[in-house]
Amino acid sequence: MEASKSLSGLLSKIFPARSQRKPNRAWFWFLLPSALIMLIFYFLPVVLTVLISLTNMSTITGLDRWSWVGLENYRRILGYPDTIRKFWLTLRYVLFTLVFFNVGMALVISLITTHIPKKAGAFFRAVWLLPRITPVVVYAFMWQIMAAAPPHGIITSMILAPLGGSTTNLIPQHPFLFIVLMNGFVGASFGMIIFTSAIESIRKDIMVSSLVDGASILQRIRYIILPQLKWPMLFVTTYQTLSLLTSYEHILVLTGGNFNTEVWALWSFNLALNSYYGNFQYAMGAAITTMLVVVGLVFSLVYMRYFRFDDLVQEPKIDVL
Repeated sequence: MEASKSLSGLLSKIFPARSQRKPNRAWFWFLLPSALIMLIFYFLPVVLTVLISLTNMSTITGLDRWSWVGLENYRRILGYPDTIRKFWLTLRYVLFTLVFFNVGMALVISLITTHIPKKAGAFFRAVWLLPRITPVVVYAFMWQIMAAAPPHGIITSMILAPLGGSTTNLIPQHPFLFIVLMNGFVGASFGMIIFTSAIESIRKDIMVSSLVDGASILQRIRYIILPQLKWPMLFVTTYQTLSLLTSYEHILVLTGGNFNTEVWALWSFNLALNSYYGNFQYAMGAAITTMLVVVGLVFSLVYMRYFRFDDLVQEPKIDVL
């Protein structure tokens, strides 16, 4: 009896009751570096951008003669005649690039390259990475050469001219198409990497069992692969939407915002940092950026609702001691 009591006392010292255990705060120190990075480089810039958008800060006022103007910048933006057109252009640009390239083509490439021999799949995926690793200026120059008028243009001189098509520069004629193509081939590589990793992580016994059961490739894709890609699909769709909303460098180099290709991010850049007359309107650019942040948040909430984010992050049914 005494031996059992001493044994139970020893076990209680080694494994104290849950109520007697000291709280483990190791998680705090693990999360602190990431939290500081998020605070300094993400949260604080957003707060500063919102505050600047409520001022009249520009090169005229400088950094010492500005004043608070409230929502005046937002009223001015909404009063511009081209605001709605630029907004719908931005939405169209994001939608077409996202559906046909950043998600659509990325998914197709991943499915194809994971169903062919490994070496061939790795080769094609490496080829699709070339647009992303190519400098923006070089990449835009390649597109300008391809779309130029003969004899320099590859598309016009080698494809369209023999068929009796257009022999003029194609970018001014189809500017929206080219900004979508140029950004799409860059964005497709990102989703391709994510989707390929997710597909290759699916348990092999499930795939083999589907083959034994006589499932076709399309059935395997529909009933096995695609249901396993909800998390990657949510991440890629959300990330690429926010990226397309806020990126402008490819459009800036390819068209300079001409031919009705000035999306909201490029409009913000031109107002704040690229004025021909030297009057950089920092506050106006910050206001446009703030509105883009709100649009991005709306898109993120819609995606989380559509992909059923709550179901994806359900707590485990088993209580871990």
